[in-house]
Amino acid sequence: MANFPFDIVAFDLDGTLLETHRDLGTAVNHALAFAGFAAVPIDSASDLIGGGAKIMLKQAVDAQGGMPHEEFRDVYKVMLAYYGENYAVHTRPYPHAVETLDELAARGVRLGVVTNKFEGFARGILDTLDLSNHFDCVIGGDSIGKGPDGRHIAKPFPEPLFKARECCGGGRMVFIGDSSYDMRAARAANVPVVAACYGYCDKSREELGADAAIDSLAQLVGALEQL
Repeated sequence: MANFPFDIVAFDLDGTLLETHRDLGTAVNHALAFAGFAAVPIDSASDLIGGGAKIMLKQAVDAQGGMPHEEFRDVYKVMLAYYGENYAVHTRPYPHAVETLDELAARGVRLGVVTNKFEGFARGILDTLDLSNHFDCVIGGDSIGKGPDGRHIAKPFPEPLFKARECCGGGRMVFIGDSSYDMRAARAANVPVVAACYGYCDKSREELGADAAIDSLAQLVGALEQL
């Protein structure tokens, strides 16, 4: 156990630790209905996840002709309000998630979450699913603040990963994620990255170009030992 190659393992949330697309898709459809757009199939919501709730909703709106920025902002607020009250109706950990977290903790690894979901939502979901006690830190899409352009500093920028490493006390860190946002953030932070190919991947395994790839969380510890 002392020879485990990483001190910190940080996880993306949606599509990596948690299957969230049903609750996110329902929130998107609630906002689309409010704006007079057609609903999207719930299962197709998995294709929109990656860059955060705002990008997810914008893709769904743009696919139906788009709308002015001011109107979109109001629709986005409707989505957030609905999601904030319904974020853990169908959301569940992926198979082997809890066992994997326990095994990593038994090896003395510090665990973190780095997500583009708002920190309050992420913490609320983890609390509801009784997972919060596993993590030393939770970094959300709004945890770092906003840049000069007024946008939140979130993945694919490296700062959320820097913050997670700092909060976990420093050391050798690896990141687990399912999207190109995760891969780009890890590369920018000079952190090894594992692709969760069972998740909501926006690119193929080859295009993601991770240092390792897994098809189940049951494979993660072994993959990390090989890095």
